[in-house]
Amino acid sequence: MQHAEVVRSTRAASDAVGQMDLSWPEHSVLVVDDEEGMRSFLARALAPRCASVEVAGDVEQARQLMDRRHFDLIVLDIALPGKSGIEWLHELRDQGVGIDVILITAFADLESAIDALRAGASDFILKPFRVDQIFNAMKNCFQRATLARENFVLRRELWARESEAEGLVGESEAMNQLRAVLKRVAPTPSTILLQGESGTGKEVVARALHRLSKRRTKAFVPVNCAAIPTELIESELFGHVKGAFTGAAGSRNGLFYYANGGTLFLDEISELPLAMQSRLLRVLEERKLRPVGSEREVPVDVRVVAASNRDLVAAVKAGEFREDLYYRLAVVDLAIPPLRERMEDIQALVDHFIALLSQRLGVAPLTPDPEIIEALSAYSWPGNVRELRNFVERSLILGTFSVACLQPVTTPAPVAAPPEFSLEEVERRHILTVLEACGGNKTETARILGVSRKTLDRKCADFGV
Repeated sequence: MQHAEVVRSTRAASDAVGQMDLSWPEHSVLVVDDEEGMRSFLARALAPRCASVEVAGDVEQARQLMDRRHFDLIVLDIALPGKSGIEWLHELRDQGVGIDVILITAFADLESAIDALRAGASDFILKPFRVDQIFNAMKNCFQRATLARENFVLRRELWARESEAEGLVGESEAMNQLRAVLKRVAPTPSTILLQGESGTGKEVVARALHRLSKRRTKAFVPVNCAAIPTELIESELFGHVKGAFTGAAGSRNGLFYYANGGTLFLDEISELPLAMQSRLLRVLEERKLRPVGSEREVPVDVRVVAASNRDLVAAVKAGEFREDLYYRLAVVDLAIPPLRERMEDIQALVDHFIALLSQRLGVAPLTPDPEIIEALSAYSWPGNVRELRNFVERSLILGTFSVACLQPVTTPAPVAAPPEFSLEEVERRHILTVLEACGGNKTETARILGVSRKTLDRKCADFGV
């Protein structure tokens, strides 16, 4: 396409799409074409509608640009000097680069089209083309990417809708102080560390932080670090490329990708293996990640909120948690109060859970007598707000409140073991004794024993429990 033709096409294109109002102010585009006129044409047409547009004349220049920054879309010519567009697209997909690619060409046949689709092209456009064809192809690419990201997040959030609805309930001094701090720190970009006992509502607080932040319109992605097998956690967080490990039949995006622009909530952060802690620290410091098996780093814009029910300072002293990661996470360190320290919130919490759960269960709400609230206020609640919620749900199902089930768990006194017992046998018997005293509640058992839930699960598996 000659320069004069490009100018005429640009003007005609502007008239043709004047009513379309297509713009993507958050997205960046890379144009790769060896014709200067085509590069100029596309750059002038796309620049007013995108966050940024960069151009390259061949694959090598395009690689250099991609090494320096992130792009959301590539408009790629097939016929390029050196490596062709389709060859480079195959290479990108093998490296696990999932960027949408629109292929353009003046020399098309059925074989080229099939090869483009196999390589993972998002669209295939013949030259000469109208600029509205490019705009429509871009619109489809960005819509698909947005839908894929939203669907992933929605699937993960379905189970947590009640947590979203629960919010921060109560007017105790402890809760009012917590709300005041949240309102102050939420708008900042700083990482947040939430520390508190199991069941205190750390995820509820993390969601409140997200809702109060500038990232509220983007995704909130929660992940329980203790629930992911050690060998898969790097792939789960950072993604992987095809063939990165046995069973990796295709490339996959990680949770950091789906949280991009939003908030990633890392619950039970203390359960991350030390090697993974080092990788996480690097991502937080450099704001770039490398998918497993990939040679390319990907920029990320994610706010991390981490949580732990263990004392991370003690874990640092014990060599179980990296000191540099602790200080990187604890830019703001918030202690979530246990329920026993805000007993004046019992009435409000009970009323809240009755209204929330009766609707979900499809049962009639109950009205607790003052004696019930008094009894609940006298209980120590080792399971915190989660235990209270479970009590209300059980009461709604049975149609009556019964405080007889609220028996405080006491730590069993250690029993002297026969001298012929090995240390392993003493440990096994003590763990099983505490587990039985806790009614099989492993979270409470781990708290009493002073170990992590993951450690307890591993030992119980060894015991065949």
